[in-house]
Amino acid sequence: MMKKLMLVLLLSAIAPSVMAGAKCESHPKETWMKEADLRKQLEDQGYKIKKFKVDGQCYEIYGHNKDGKKVEIYFDTVSGQPVKTEMH
Repeated sequence: MMKKLMLVLLLSAIAPSVMAGAKCESHPKETWMKEADLRKQLEDQGYKIKKFKVDGQCYEIYGHNKDGKKVEIYFDTVSGQPVKTEMH
């Protein structure tokens, strides 16, 4: 029982850092690229977007790249440049 408790405590301390999103630069909302424009740009590059959302100061997508691989990508809200990419 004690080992289980220690494992749960250890995992709960580690999990937030593993699950942390990207650190995007903070920009005034009025300077952000329109979500529809970034979505179109990505779709034109071959991405199939399942979910597009705002995560803190980043745009974030879940979907597939042009090669069909699952991706989770965070983008700068002004430039639309990728900040962090995870392939699953």
